[in-house]
Amino acid sequence: MCEIDSGEKRVARSRPIIFDCDGVLVDSEPLAARAYERVYDKHGMPGVHGGIIAQCIGMKQSDIIAKIRDLTGHQFPAAADGDIWAETKILFSQELKPTPDITAFLETLAGDRCVASSSSVERINHSLTVTGLSGFFGDAIYSSSMVKRGKPAPDIFLFAADKMGAKPADCIVIEDSPFGIEGAVAAGMMAIGYTGGGHTYAEHGARLTAAGANFICSDWQEVSRQLAGLGVPA
Repeated sequence: MCEIDSGEKRVARSRPIIFDCDGVLVDSEPLAARAYERVYDKHGMPGVHGGIIAQCIGMKQSDIIAKIRDLTGHQFPAAADGDIWAETKILFSQELKPTPDITAFLETLAGDRCVASSSSVERINHSLTVTGLSGFFGDAIYSSSMVKRGKPAPDIFLFAADKMGAKPADCIVIEDSPFGIEGAVAAGMMAIGYTGGGHTYAEHGARLTAAGANFICSDWQEVSRQLAGLGVPA
């Protein structure tokens, strides 16, 4: 617990929690991968499949496009960037779900929280609205589009901490990607690796640990137990 000096007495406050969105709050990564596959096929660039997109999880769109170019040689036309979100939005509107039990977890979580995601603000808000999670965060939505560098740079996490009026060392980040974990660690924050999304794989936890995660949790009940051990009511 953090304590705030109020002059005559000290008041305990929960440590702020910073949530990634895709793959943590919403089970979006399989759908997003399908959208990239469809759009690249549409533009005559086949061979962009789930295994390639998996190497880009945690990145913002411009970095994903650059990574796909490096892996496949396909240079996506800049004029068609909007096609990716358009296809993604269709799939999200039809099929996106929250990660299992996240709603119950958020209903009991006390203290400050926010979203810090590599996705655009429009995509974050759409994802949270479709899955019924928007009310848990209000305006505390922060995108890598608001900072100079995307994950694995620490910029978005430091930005989020500043917006919440919190010290980085007091913040706890929940992330599903090695890039996100690396960014949280670089920001000087505690990092919980989450492996409960539909895109998880056998080495997922090990890779998050290698990236610097302090704990690995496969469901929200486990996250609650870890937070309780840190003095955070959840």
